[in-house]
Amino acid sequence: MVSYKLLLLGLVFAGAVLQSINGKLFPTSYLPRCPNALSIVQDEVIAAIKNERRIGASLLRLHFHDCFVNVSTTSEVYPSFIHLHLSSDVLKFCTWGFLEKFQGCDASVLLDDTPGFIGEKTAVPNNNSLGGFEVVDRIKAKVEKACPGVVSCADILALAARDSVVHLGGPSWQVYLGRRDSTSASRSAASTSIPPPTSNISSLLSSFAAQGSHTIGLARCTSFRARIYKDTTTDAVFAKSLQSNCPVTGNDNNLASLDLQTPTYFDNLYYKNLLKEKGLLHSDQELFNGTPADAMVKLYASNTFAFFYDFANSMVKMGNIKPLTGSQGEIRINCRKVN
Repeated sequence: MVSYKLLLLGLVFAGAVLQSINGKLFPTSYLPRCPNALSIVQDEVIAAIKNERRIGASLLRLHFHDCFVNVSTTSEVYPSFIHLHLSSDVLKFCTWGFLEKFQGCDASVLLDDTPGFIGEKTAVPNNNSLGGFEVVDRIKAKVEKACPGVVSCADILALAARDSVVHLGGPSWQVYLGRRDSTSASRSAASTSIPPPTSNISSLLSSFAAQGSHTIGLARCTSFRARIYKDTTTDAVFAKSLQSNCPVTGNDNNLASLDLQTPTYFDNLYYKNLLKEKGLLHSDQELFNGTPADAMVKLYASNTFAFFYDFANSMVKMGNIKPLTGSQGEIRINCRKVN
C-alpha cells in the first residue's frame, strides 16, 4: 500500500482565509440544486462500511490518490505543510514546498482505461491497491437520479472521505464543494507523485498528505516485507509476528493492518505504535526515528484532540488543491468515463 504523508507544518487557516485561497468552493454549493446530495453520500458510505468495514479506509485513500497527482515545486506561494503546533526545532527541520502543475482533486483517479485512453488506476501506487470504486458508482447513480448532472465525482470523493472518517470514530470537517471533474488523467504522474512506503523522512517532508490516516486500512506484504526482515528500527517481536503472513518470498498480496490494534477505528494508536517501533511501513517509522519530527509523533500519541484537530484542518487544505471550477472540466454522468 502506498503512503500518503502529513507532517503538517505551517499555518492552519480559518474558513475566511480558505475562501481567499479558493473563492469558488463553498460548503453550501449544492443546497439550491441538489439539497439531498450530502445525505445521499453519507447514507451510502455508512451502508458500505457496515457491509465491509475496511471500505472506509479505501474511500479515504481514493481521495488522497486523486488529489496528489502532479504535485511539484515552483515559486507559487502555497505551503506544503500545515500545522498549528509550531516549534523552532520542527521549523528548522522542515522546509516549505510549493505546488504547481496540479492534477488536483478532480476525480481523475476514477477514470477507467479504454483502447484510446490510459488512466491512473494502473499506476504503480494504485494498481491492485485502490478500492471503493463500486461504492462511488452506487453513490453517483443515486445522486444522478436525484439531481442529474449537478454533483461532481470529485466532490463525491471529498464527501465520502469525510463521512468515512467520521463513521469510523474520527473527526469531522467542513467540505468545500463545487469541484468539477477532469477529462484527462496521467498514469505517469500518478506513479511519481505519491511517496512509496520506502520513503525516508526527507521525501516525506517534501510531500503533502495525511500520515495519520494510516490509523485505518491495510498494506500488502510487498509494502512492508523489507521492514520486517531488514529494517533495524523494527521491534523484533512485532516483526516476527508478521513474518508467517509475509514470508521472505511469495504471498505478495497478503494483507496486514496498518494499525494492528484498532485497524477499523480512527484513533491515535498509530502514533503510539511508532513510539514502540511498531510502524508497519518504513515510511511510517521514519516519522519517529531520531529527528525533530519525533516531537510531533509524541504530541499526537498523547493528545487525541491535537491529532484530530490537525488532521481535519489538513483535509480541508488538501481538498482545495487546485480544483477545477466554473467552465473547467465537466460534471461526469458516469465517474468511470468522460461524457
